Amino acid sequence: QVQLVASGGGLVQAGGSLRLSCVASGITFTTYAMGWFRQAPGKEREFVAGITWSGRSTHYTDSVKGRFTISRDNAKNTVFLQMNSLKPEDTAVYFCAADTYNNGRLSSPNYWGQGTQVTVSS
Repeated sequence: QVQLVASGGGLVQAGGSLRLSCVASGITFTTYAMGWFRQAPGKEREFVAGITWSGRSTHYTDSVKGRFTISRDNAKNTVFLQMNSLKPEDTAVYFCAADTYNNGRLSSPNYWGQGTQVTVSS
């Protein structure tokens, strides 16, 4: 059974930081590109960041470039999203995802996590 368990969300003031984690089980972690998506109330889910199997290549949506950093620890089957300089518009439920296609853009994820709420107050 495949599980992606995300954690690390919470309430933070604008300008603050959070680090999200997602632990994967039931998959061969090193054969999946991993990534993060988010969905704000009333909006569609959007891609935030992705990382290839080896971690050598990363991709970000323009609105988070320079503020967010995705990384992975293949020994611990874990992907991280370090979020700095948070803004109120970053408020959303954040989902991790896994995709067998290794371009790091997660255009069609095979698996999704359950989501973790991030709220940024102004």
